[in-house]
Amino acid sequence: MDLNHALKVALETGKVRLGLTETREAATAKKAKLLIIAKSCPDAQLRSERTLGKIPIYHFDGTAVELGQACGKPFPISAMAVLDAGSSAILTLET
Repeated sequence: MDLNHALKVALETGKVRLGLTETREAATAKKAKLLIIAKSCPDAQLRSERTLGKIPIYHFDGTAVELGQACGKPFPISAMAVLDAGSSAILTLET
């Protein structure tokens, strides 16, 4: 699967929350189906966990700037929560 394409499709057709605070809120509310965390995420707990509750965490092999670029955004993204994948196959990522 092309991760960059899956990220862009999820952002266009699904429901995604960007940023550490919104990601944490979605995870705490149990609304997230997948969390994607960049290597440079400032939250050490998220970087070291494989799941948060029962929500899988995918560790993006790049910095927040690279994750932002992969999403087609002009800003860094250290963490994101996928609430609904839309037409994307992003939920099939190996965590």
